[in-house]
Amino acid sequence: MLLKIGLLVIFFAVMVGVGLYCRKSSTDVNGFVLGGRSVGPWLTAFAYGTSYFSAVIFVGYAGQFGWSFGIASTWIGIGNALVGSLMAWVVLGRRTRLMSQHLNSATMPEFFGKRFKSSALKIAASIIVFIFLIPYTASLYNGLSRLFEMAFPQVSYSTCVIVMAILTGIYVIAGGYMATAINDFIQGLIMLGGIVAVIAAVLNMNGGFMESLNALAAVEAEGMAPGAFNSFFGPDPLNLMFVVILTSLGTWGLPQMVQKFYAIKSEKDIKKGTIISTIFALVVAGGCYFLGGFGRLFTDKLSFTADGKIVGGFDAIIPTMLNGLPEILIAIVIVLVLSASMSTLSSLVLASSSTLTLDFLKGHVIKNMSEKKQVFIMRVLIVVFIVISAVIAINKDKLSAIAQMMGISWGALAGAFLAPFLFGLYWKKTTKASVWASFIFGAGIMMLNMIARTSFPAIMQSPINCGVIAMLGGLVIVPVVSWITPKLDKNSIESMFTCYSKKVTVDAKKSLGE
Repeated sequence: MLLKIGLLVIFFAVMVGVGLYCRKSSTDVNGFVLGGRSVGPWLTAFAYGTSYFSAVIFVGYAGQFGWSFGIASTWIGIGNALVGSLMAWVVLGRRTRLMSQHLNSATMPEFFGKRFKSSALKIAASIIVFIFLIPYTASLYNGLSRLFEMAFPQVSYSTCVIVMAILTGIYVIAGGYMATAINDFIQGLIMLGGIVAVIAAVLNMNGGFMESLNALAAVEAEGMAPGAFNSFFGPDPLNLMFVVILTSLGTWGLPQMVQKFYAIKSEKDIKKGTIISTIFALVVAGGCYFLGGFGRLFTDKLSFTADGKIVGGFDAIIPTMLNGLPEILIAIVIVLVLSASMSTLSSLVLASSSTLTLDFLKGHVIKNMSEKKQVFIMRVLIVVFIVISAVIAINKDKLSAIAQMMGISWGALAGAFLAPFLFGLYWKKTTKASVWASFIFGAGIMMLNMIARTSFPAIMQSPINCGVIAMLGGLVIVPVVSWITPKLDKNSIESMFTCYSKKVTVDAKKSLGE
């Protein structure tokens, strides 16, 4: 117990210390929201990765999809690394950095407002962000409850939520984006080391990797062929594909993820960041889902209801797997999950507060807002968002509608934003009407899925599958609607895209020249 408490005290002290250290770099909007657009590759890559993977992934998704797909759930982590990280950096990184600076936009809604000359679009996007990031923020606490019950039986879940909320708030409010980025780097290192140690320990509990695979092959489940859970594509390849698409391609449309590209410093930093981010995702996401794939080997330690459901749901699987680990590893896991949760929480509340301040309040509700006042309001809103999400998390059993919204928030955000953001960066003929169509379709279909799920076709009743339909539908809707609706002023668009044609000097090893 002293070991676990000691590690937590050190961890929290470092997080708060970094926040106080970064106060000087967060005095204006550019510094508070984007770190002065001068963040290096390691910090940006780790900030991207730690915002991507939270306790929801480690405890919830790894347990659920590992149970459903077996060892094939590792494909989800591989997809996250190749599509959610590598391709996202290659396709979006440079263009996002150039266009966002050229338009002087600090948030995704502000990008839509300036790129498509519409303050209404900016406000609509900020409302979508506000609605769907709050429940997503609240869901981060869920993964902590089981692990803290296992490691600290005498500490209540509510106490854990409150402490995590307060400490995250302190360092984000004090140091802004730079404090978040530095702490993300520290937390990322903990996540990398922790996941490797935990996988090795869990496999060792079952006699090693090959013995664990053999044991998984022997697992039988109703309606499943023998050996389904250690097969290449698992027992349900179609639904596995939907999960891979949502959790990988979805990052391209999430404001808190894309915003990381706004802040990176230079071209060489983008190249380094691409490699670092991909390796990080491969180890952390691949490791989490790989670990979850062996969940059925611990069936004898789980409790089941009369109708065969796991007591405590899928969130109980990973904590049960870890329950027999040595105390030092339990302590590492607690810090690992705290790191994953606090890093994502800080990213989400910063994205939410900056969006609501810069895109909704500034110029619309409050006409004259100085730099100092903007930063102050963002800090106040960070407190508001953290309090709301903590209250939701503490009362999660009483707020079933919000709990359902947690599962669809990813699909709604990516469904609304992915296509118009991608086409807005690359295609001059993208129209304002097409962006509205994507917003309405993406957010609308996910809201309907929450309200009237049973009325949907069977394949779309799952929020995951419906989220994929929302994203892919947007990729069709935007070009089709753009083709038949009025285009934006040609001279204005050409001016925006000049940021890509600016002449730069490069080394001969990168170009043969004329």
